[in-house]
Amino acid sequence: MSSSSDFQQDRHSFSGSPEKWNDFELPGDTLYYRFTSDMSNTEWGYKFTVTVGHLGRFQTGFEILKQMLSEERVIPHLPLAKIWEWQVGVACRQTGHQRLKAIHLLLKIVQCSTQGDCDLTLLKPLWQLFTHMENNLCHDVAKPGILLPLHRALAELFFVTENRVTELGSLQEYLLALNTEDHLHRCTAQ
Repeated sequence: MSSSSDFQQDRHSFSGSPEKWNDFELPGDTLYYRFTSDMSNTEWGYKFTVTVGHLGRFQTGFEILKQMLSEERVIPHLPLAKIWEWQVGVACRQTGHQRLKAIHLLLKIVQCSTQGDCDLTLLKPLWQLFTHMENNLCHDVAKPGILLPLHRALAELFFVTENRVTELGSLQEYLLALNTEDHLHRCTAQ
């Protein structure tokens, strides 16, 4: 079982008697599973139960952090660099509404951060997702001007981040850090 179709993220494998199985949580809103039999037995397989929508760690953490980032007097006491690192990781791993909420928090952190609070190079995987979405949008002429919520959220995050690094005087370093060497070569060739 995994949270990704290629079974590379949050993978959990089980074999043998039901006593060997443990409860676990997967991030996101999709579960992928694969059942493979070695045909050494004539039993019917395995049964598992999926419980959705736990108001647990993610939602609770999101609400607390959102409130803390809304209080100007609290912000100077927060370890923003560490929170930034965690939130970028969450935004990269989560899907659906949870990813949108994580991006919302990243946006709030960028807006209240000072120089050095956030390692903006950590945004590279999200930048690659955004540029992929941008490239697909250019090729999809059937739906001009319609952006998915994730695309809009990432566009806003990168727009605000670019303005922020321009204010801080580090735009060139930021743009170089987000792009791949191949992309920079293509831009130079153009």
